[in-house]
Amino acid sequence: MSVTLRQLRAFIAVVRTGSFTSAADSLHVTQSALSGLIKELEQTLGVQVFDRTTRRLELSDVGKEFYPLVDKLVLDLDGALGEINNLKALKKGLVRVAVPQLMACTLLPEVIKAYRLQYPNVQVKLVDCGVESVVSRVLSGEVDIGVGPERDLVSGVDAMPLFEMPFMLVFPKTHPLEKKRRVSWADAMRYPFIALQGQFSEKLALDLHASFRDLTLNPSNEVTFMTTALSMVSADLGVAACLPYAESLVKLYQLQMRRLHEPEVTRKFFVFSRHGRSPLPAAESFVEFLLAFVEREGMAKYK
Repeated sequence: MSVTLRQLRAFIAVVRTGSFTSAADSLHVTQSALSGLIKELEQTLGVQVFDRTTRRLELSDVGKEFYPLVDKLVLDLDGALGEINNLKALKKGLVRVAVPQLMACTLLPEVIKAYRLQYPNVQVKLVDCGVESVVSRVLSGEVDIGVGPERDLVSGVDAMPLFEMPFMLVFPKTHPLEKKRRVSWADAMRYPFIALQGQFSEKLALDLHASFRDLTLNPSNEVTFMTTALSMVSADLGVAACLPYAESLVKLYQLQMRRLHEPEVTRKFFVFSRHGRSPLPAAESFVEFLLAFVEREGMAKYK
């Protein structure tokens, strides 16, 4: 037989209250049940922890040595259980989220602000990074979750659909395209086109060519960040394509955004997490909140 937590709690209660009757009341058990727990404890230990007489109850010499050790052990255990309960109840916690730079300065701050109103004691750490490093940061454990566009599946990473959005053309106010009610990719290509480097341009070129073989993406400029592209558009150096979630930034640059047609090119975004790893309660709640936020803010209409 091993010492049980119930036996230790009974022992502590008797020491603190000084009587079996009061200890039984504090633990909401009968006096006989409490006496049985103390008897079991002493039998398991092979020593008496209390010296009993008809007039008084006091700790034995062994009990005096045993009590501070047990008291600290149970206090530490209660503290650990309290920490688990706080994590489950979202009274504390940390969520680390990796997202591409554009999403980090548009959609995610809005989500984090709304999330903190509901869960003020949970800290959300936003990690802005290049699109291609989102999944690798999830896989390495540097972050709990990542949000980014569709990429080739990586072993060890799960992908949950978040939304699918069409490309939008961004151009300055008073631009000739302002008068067009429907803007096609061919319309956009008549002007200097500012694109992002790497897979953004490569995948976009393939999508356009697959739909219209005579439609070729030939950027006048390729930059690293969308903020750079928007600054150049703002300076009337060309037009650019981005996704609707960047609307707040587009408005900040006082630019116009119009959906691109012919062909309809979209991008799927996912929430990435490590395969086979149980998420912390805070991370799980943040993902649920993010999905609900996307639905509530109308982004789901692009699915």
